[in-house]
Amino acid sequence: MLLLSLDLLPAISQGRELLAERGMAVLGTWALLNLLISGYSVNRSGVRTEALYFHQMNLGWNFVNVALAVYGMLQAHPNQVAELSLADNLTAQFNFEKILLFNAGLDVAYVCVGSWLRARAATHPKLPERLLGFGRSLWLQGTFLLLFDLSFYFVYHQQAAQLLELLP
Repeated sequence: MLLLSLDLLPAISQGRELLAERGMAVLGTWALLNLLISGYSVNRSGVRTEALYFHQMNLGWNFVNVALAVYGMLQAHPNQVAELSLADNLTAQFNFEKILLFNAGLDVAYVCVGSWLRARAATHPKLPERLLGFGRSLWLQGTFLLLFDLSFYFVYHQQAAQLLELLP
């Protein structure tokens, strides 16, 4: 029975890599949409307004997100994982899951920093609009990334169940 199950290993490996690739495509799509919208809006937001700083921060965040998405897509090799052992598959699976959970923790921190920036704007006399705009951007980006990372983790973790069924 185990030999029949291990025959499924290449398909499970490829499915995991395809899932990672699709996840990075979702992140890249989010980032490109943000770059288009904020790129268009940044010059129409007025000088020293909360909206200007919101769009500026969104541009910065999403240049990074595009880079991460491209890197992640380049690292996914769905056609080159067929020969991985069960142990290697489990290692790859759980390493990526740890990254997603770590990122979810960072995402919570981003939302908290956004809240801190917005609260600080009330007592900071110099450019409170910048703190408000940056804080709102952190709320948006952190919330999206938290939902993305947690959703991706739960979908991706289903691959782990398939791998664990192959253990003797």
